[in-house]
Amino acid sequence: MKTLNFRLILFIFALIFGIVFSIPSLTQSTSGKKITLGLDLQGGLHMLLGIKSNVAIASRTKSIAGTVKYIFDDNDIIFDDLRIVDGDKVTFELLDQDDVPKATALLKKEITGTVLTQNGLKFTLQMTPKEMARTKQNAIKQAVDTIRNRLNEFGLAEPTVAKQGEDKILVEVPGIKTQADEQRIRELIARAAHLQLMAVDEGRAARVSTMSTAEAKSYGDVILPDVYHPKQRYLLRQIPVLDGSMLTDAKVGFDKANQPVINFTLNGQGARIFGDFTAKAVGKRMAVVLDNKVYSAPVIRERIGGGHVQISGNFKLDEAHDLAIALRSGALLAPVYVMEKRSVGPSLGADSIRASSMALALGFILVIAFMMIYYRMAGVIANVALVGNLFLILAIMSLFGATLTLPGMAGIVLTVGMAVDANVIINERMRELLHEGKSIPKAVEDGYSNAFTAILDANVTTLIAAVVLYAYGTGAIKGFALTMSIGILASMLTAIVGTHGFYQWLMPKMDKKRLNFWFGITTDEGVK
Repeated sequence: MKTLNFRLILFIFALIFGIVFSIPSLTQSTSGKKITLGLDLQGGLHMLLGIKSNVAIASRTKSIAGTVKYIFDDNDIIFDDLRIVDGDKVTFELLDQDDVPKATALLKKEITGTVLTQNGLKFTLQMTPKEMARTKQNAIKQAVDTIRNRLNEFGLAEPTVAKQGEDKILVEVPGIKTQADEQRIRELIARAAHLQLMAVDEGRAARVSTMSTAEAKSYGDVILPDVYHPKQRYLLRQIPVLDGSMLTDAKVGFDKANQPVINFTLNGQGARIFGDFTAKAVGKRMAVVLDNKVYSAPVIRERIGGGHVQISGNFKLDEAHDLAIALRSGALLAPVYVMEKRSVGPSLGADSIRASSMALALGFILVIAFMMIYYRMAGVIANVALVGNLFLILAIMSLFGATLTLPGMAGIVLTVGMAVDANVIINERMRELLHEGKSIPKAVEDGYSNAFTAILDANVTTLIAAVVLYAYGTGAIKGFALTMSIGILASMLTAIVGTHGFYQWLMPKMDKKRLNFWFGITTDEGVK
């Protein structure tokens, strides 16, 4: 009587597991976890972005200026004429000689990567060349992380965002099919989302309509337009009260008129700065500035504590939602621009799926036919394991919500050949042992034992290569490496453990006189 062994039970469990969790992907059911199709299979948006990393220097310099103001205010150091010069220098003047040692010590401690020069009571603070280079690289890395966070919060499945070369960013977003969606994604990616709260220069505000940019700069001010009325201009202090780096959350809300607004929360330092500023500026105006446009400039009626601020405007709900995402994910240190853009249509993806499916089916059929003709029943056992291997690949990819790309399908085709290759090695070892006169049980056990080392070495080295490709590759390369890695691990279970269990289960029925049926051997000469 044949009894199931643990190897066969394990294979049957793996086969059932593979079939059950593959069904949503194979039927494209709306329920259950399934494989996400990549850009090349379902269509979508492909963009190559450039980044204006030099702007990051100016942004970092403005942040340094804000830090200087905060340090001096917090330590009661009297200063004047704090401003930014040439986009990369912060200048200021101390009014008390006794404050010089304390001020210089604080600046050197709190602001790293800068050089402080002194001329009397006038000081200049500038980043070192090394710090400038680091700031540019950080701008690129931060842009990659920020864009990825924005797309993930937007709810897009498996977007690809990766650094390409020294100063470019590759973005691939599957499933974008309409022009409106594409435009919305492009705006979400490109939005700098640089939030600043800036004091209005009340003393000169009345002259803003006739004032030039150069004159405003000479006062340490900037002129910025109203977001909805560009002809209306505001004269604002160049150094912001605080910026978006102190923001911890941003959500869409509704005002008393049921119009969408953005409510955002500041961290502890930001809340303190904001509270102190509003306490000293009661009766004055403070502008909420986003990407160098003024959204509102309300009069401060009282001290505002708690670090809660609101941006109001004529927002549409989608616009408010996208803006909240951009604020939560962080501002881009440097603006990005589209260098290359192309849309992959869903019809092209459907053609790719058909061609790849045909290649997979054809390769699968040819392998199955070869194994059955050459190895007979041993070939049938190997084919059953191969079917189990394919179901396992699909099931594991479905459970993890992995993205299947065209190269990924090529990886599956390659896995078909690699999976059956293990059984070819095992079958050849068993045939050699049978020709040497070994009994069938001895040939089966020694065949697996002798072949295992060679199979393990080949699979481990291939798996290492696949892991390296996944770790350092992007997009399509990751898809290929992922399917190949899963296929290799699945084949170790199906092609080695599973088929061994089949032989152990069928051993009582094997007859040395029917070796042609079992192993494709045309002679039993020397077989005991």
